[in-house]
Amino acid sequence: MDNLEWLVMYGFLLVIGALVVRWIRLIKNNTDVQVEQNKAIISLLKDIQLKKEKSF
Repeated sequence: MDNLEWLVMYGFLLVIGALVVRWIRLIKNNTDVQVEQNKAIISLLKDIQLKKEKSF
């Protein structure tokens, strides 16, 4: 019975560890996407600013 308890505990820890690693990967991927979106937004805002400056 003692071995079964250890097996369940280690299995639980492995599942928790796998979920944490997956969660970290999702956060990193979402952060990378957000950085690219921010770069695109900055580029568009600079274009708008240049167009406004040219019109004056």
